[in-house]
Amino acid sequence: MSDKPTKTGRLLIVDDNEDVLKAARLFLKRHFEQVDVEKNPEAIPSLLHNDRYDVILLDMNFTKDVSSGHEGFYWLDKILEIDPNAVCVLITAYGDVDLAVRAIKEGASDFVLKPWENEKLLATVLSAMKLRQSRDEVDQLRNQQRQMVADENTKFRDVIGQSPAMQKVFDTIERVAVTDANVLILGENGTGKEMIARAIHRNSLRKDAVFIPVDLGAISENLFESELFGHVKGSFTDAKEDRPGRFEVASGGTLFLDEIGNLSLPLQAKLLTALQNREVTRVGSNKTKKVDIRLICATNMPLYDMVQEGTFRQDLLYRINTIELMLPPLRERNEDIGLLADHFLKMYAKKYQKEVRSISPAATKRMEKYAWPGNVREVQHAIERAVIMANGSVLQPEDFFFTSQKAEVSSMDAAVALDQFNLEDVEKILIRKVLKRYNGNITQAAKELGLTRSSLYRRLEKYGL
Repeated sequence: MSDKPTKTGRLLIVDDNEDVLKAARLFLKRHFEQVDVEKNPEAIPSLLHNDRYDVILLDMNFTKDVSSGHEGFYWLDKILEIDPNAVCVLITAYGDVDLAVRAIKEGASDFVLKPWENEKLLATVLSAMKLRQSRDEVDQLRNQQRQMVADENTKFRDVIGQSPAMQKVFDTIERVAVTDANVLILGENGTGKEMIARAIHRNSLRKDAVFIPVDLGAISENLFESELFGHVKGSFTDAKEDRPGRFEVASGGTLFLDEIGNLSLPLQAKLLTALQNREVTRVGSNKTKKVDIRLICATNMPLYDMVQEGTFRQDLLYRINTIELMLPPLRERNEDIGLLADHFLKMYAKKYQKEVRSISPAATKRMEKYAWPGNVREVQHAIERAVIMANGSVLQPEDFFFTSQKAEVSSMDAAVALDQFNLEDVEKILIRKVLKRYNGNITQAAKELGLTRSSLYRRLEKYGL
């Protein structure tokens, strides 16, 4: 039985000199499990996508570029883009100290000169191996922590997050859920306001009763009372039978009113009356019905500004925001992006029966740098699309469609516009473009611009549009 230790470690050596490759492989093969060599640096992306290397030895200078090291830095950047945890040892025949310092600053772990002494080369590679192991251990601990946080937050189910911002949200949910206080959830589109509302309900004393969501932005003014308060048979043309409204159905449980900022002032008054009296009257009836609801509202609109503008009732705002919960946009908690991506990856791989198991470090890095204007909902759609279109088992950056380039162009256009016109001219141009996009639909245009309908009407009158 042999006492010879088992060889470990996977190395990749990239150099355009075949003699160097042969010599390095011959020596290092004695000490490591796998030593791959490659003469053409253009093959690096393919090699890294198909295999995992503990250490990469990379020549600084290829035939195109004899001594400046530019090609070495170019391929170093490429390697770190594909695998941010990669450990690279750069090789050069020129003992340039400045080049060595720059290489370390740009992500290389060490620097060796050729011709090298074998023992020194071995010591350098072994040290680099330990660095890779350390990085992998840190990643493993981070993943374990993510899983622990996810397990701890099972009571919040699909509400994914481990960032400090989301921990504050979870803390608020725990404090508020056990009370019957009215809650107002504020946040941009796609931040998960309904999920938070459901989490509050699931952790409340009403968890065994119903949770009734209502999208107020989707209910027309003439159907508002019927939908929320109910109607009796014959009260209007299509009233074929008595029907309870959402308030009655939700009695004993939780009523979630989404997009509350979209209500007109007359509808706000009717809603306020129902909330103050905790009773409703069905359309076509004179009888009032008591209701016992826990109220949660949500909006992405600036209610306090709307109160100042006179487009949202202050007394209604006071009624619905006993507790106010602000959801952070995804760009303010990008440490949650990886957790969200993993969650949606598992969901859609199972749904579409695809053998997609993970997201490459390069793709994850791109995702963390992207602003995600559509927040969690945009991540979900991006992962779903990537899973459907993916050919391999690991999602790569090219499997995603990031709109950052388009956003940068838009920002540039806006900057040019601001340079050429005053702010009122820019606002006028923007309103005209949005109106054109929605064929003059005031409601849709106002929503796109982040304005109330009355605010948009005032601007239309001001600019003569």
